[in-house]
Amino acid sequence: MPDFHSMRTIMSQPNYLLAAWRLVARLCKGALVTAVGMSLSQTAWATEGGIGRPITGQQVTPYGGIVPPTSEWIVSAATVYYEGSLGASKSIPIAGQVTPGVNATAEYTILAAVKTWGITVGGWNFASSFGVPVQYTDISSFHGRLPDDHGTQFADFFFTPVIAGYHLTSNDHVALSVQIYAPTGAYNSNRLANAGQNTWTFTPTIAYTKLLPKENIELSLNYGLEFYTPNKDTHYHNAPVSVLDLLALKRFSNGWGVGVVGGYVQQIGHDSGGIADMVGGAQGHSVGLGPMITWSGKIQKTPVSAALRWVNEFNTSNRPKGNVVQLSVNATFE
Repeated sequence: MPDFHSMRTIMSQPNYLLAAWRLVARLCKGALVTAVGMSLSQTAWATEGGIGRPITGQQVTPYGGIVPPTSEWIVSAATVYYEGSLGASKSIPIAGQVTPGVNATAEYTILAAVKTWGITVGGWNFASSFGVPVQYTDISSFHGRLPDDHGTQFADFFFTPVIAGYHLTSNDHVALSVQIYAPTGAYNSNRLANAGQNTWTFTPTIAYTKLLPKENIELSLNYGLEFYTPNKDTHYHNAPVSVLDLLALKRFSNGWGVGVVGGYVQQIGHDSGGIADMVGGAQGHSVGLGPMITWSGKIQKTPVSAALRWVNEFNTSNRPKGNVVQLSVNATFE
């Protein structure tokens, strides 16, 4: 992550723009893998089975709009813990049935990697990413209408063939990508607790980062729109899901940072096919907000960064309402 004392020194020089880009590339290590890893495969709610891709406030990451011009491998390990419930007055389609209310707990661990290409074309830099997630899920329905279910399984493999980043200015950066989930995770249409979705999902995404070097502040946003293919086993077709996350972070000279992170998930339109009509399409939304702490430094000569966040969902509809904690650790290798 950037050392903003160094950044101020560089920007005082005549060639500050090029130097600033190089500094960002050198010190923003680990940010990209979190942006394209943590946003790729989280457990969530409002689609078939009560499980979709995004969790409120978890997609945006520090420096998410910056793609370094260097050629490196950035690896990440992250764990997400979610606990929430949907009241008995609401119903969701799950395991081929409709049940009023659920209690859900999910622990999701992602091992991901990003390869930056090390080339610059007209101000654009490029990268690719992939990740393998493992998920523990524990779901129970209200009133015991369906048997409790839990399990630890591989979730859907994800990849992003091309991430294209553009440096608008030395302090303004944007990254464009299409994230893809393949239906490779464990799935059984008769189970409540499935780690896999049994659908392909395509998520066009834009990430933007604004740096304020004088104040040592970063502002970032991440917006994605998820498109699902129909579930071939149940014929259920999830409507697109809009996901907007925002982050504001203040950094200090000792490597620590504190900030706030929030998110808004909104299903666009209504689900169709299968038993979707029995629940009115299951259209839902959620809004959440919470604090975030970051740290960056080196272990021996390897740049390492870590982030811890907690988001409380305080406004939901047709989705379980709960809390989520995410811990991620990144390291960069040349």
